[in-house]
Amino acid sequence: MGFNVKPTTTLLANKRILLGITGGIAAYKCAELTRRLTERGAQVRVVMTQSAQQFITPLTMQAVSGFPVSHSLLDPAAEAGMGHIELAKWADLVLIAPATANFIAKYTAGIGDDLLSTLCLATPSPVAIAPAMNQVMYQAQATQANLATLAQRQTLIWGPAAGEQACGDVGLGRMVEPMDLVASAIQFFEQQQTPKLLAGRNIMITAGPTREAIDPVRYISNHSSGKMGYALAEAAQQLGANVTIVSGPVNLATPKNCDRINVTSALQMHSTVMETVQQQDIFIACAAVADYRPANVAEQKIKKTQSDDMSVHMIKNPDIVASVAALNKPPFTVGFAAETQDVEHYARDKMQRKKLAMIAANDVSQAGQGFNAEDNALTVFWPEGQQNIGLASKHEVARQLLQLIATQFK
Repeated sequence: MGFNVKPTTTLLANKRILLGITGGIAAYKCAELTRRLTERGAQVRVVMTQSAQQFITPLTMQAVSGFPVSHSLLDPAAEAGMGHIELAKWADLVLIAPATANFIAKYTAGIGDDLLSTLCLATPSPVAIAPAMNQVMYQAQATQANLATLAQRQTLIWGPAAGEQACGDVGLGRMVEPMDLVASAIQFFEQQQTPKLLAGRNIMITAGPTREAIDPVRYISNHSSGKMGYALAEAAQQLGANVTIVSGPVNLATPKNCDRINVTSALQMHSTVMETVQQQDIFIACAAVADYRPANVAEQKIKKTQSDDMSVHMIKNPDIVASVAALNKPPFTVGFAAETQDVEHYARDKMQRKKLAMIAANDVSQAGQGFNAEDNALTVFWPEGQQNIGLASKHEVARQLLQLIATQFK
């Protein structure tokens, strides 16, 4: 995620975090997670399911947390003071890591048949889950439906990450690393203190690539992952805005409390935006929209011939951000400029030609930022000034950009 978190961070000082560990192989990472949280000042109490104890012992977790580990719903000593209810009230944040598919299903269904599931139902505090499971289990329709339901209920979902799994599969389903969970916890508590600078404002954000069909099986597109646009949507919602995402084809979950409209082509994105953009206060054109599309789309798959070349006649797509800025009463319109050279020159020229209120430019030729990367860096221009946003996670860059937009929006 790109966070540089130091033990001196004070946002976790005296924060009470209830760590729930379920039965996944990633449970072994919880000792490290607990140590990193406590060295930043957090108080961590640990609750383990029976299956979690098959992967890591309560004694280990007691040693790193400094508190006895709870694992029995019917512990007579705890029940004397209704211990499970007291723990539920004690926490500032409940973090379930790893959160198995089984636990996620139980929590979604409201089942409280052990101490951890009961605590989650009894707590008035925010609950965060860090999913961890086989990639096929994660992609299963039931799991995705459960996660969507939890997101609608304001459950925080941190992860999963992609990569090689214990079973040998490769894909989404790994628990995010302990330091990333620490960073997410810090970000969560930071957001509790952040003023709602965009409270009540309507914001529309375009995100992802477009696909321009050549025939029924082929299309022209680009490398945009949509991560920057979705990070902006999440940041805007956290600042109090009512957010609509008009999204090209991406493999990303919809940020909580955001409306999402899926489109495929530039023409579809243009018509969808123009239908409702006048109801918006702010419009952010973050999508990587194809400049051109094939003039004619073949009705059947084009067959390969003996010829060494093939020509596809291309025509211009409508310019979405310019169309919005040209309205009689346009919203505060922010464009993006992904450049590989002379970034400031091309960004300022684009801003002036299209009559934008602001433009965010990034140099996609730099390794580790821009398309498909987890991090980004921007130089933001507006008629009266400019500001650099240094290399950081896309979520952090989005937060800084939205705060800048809020100061310039009139």
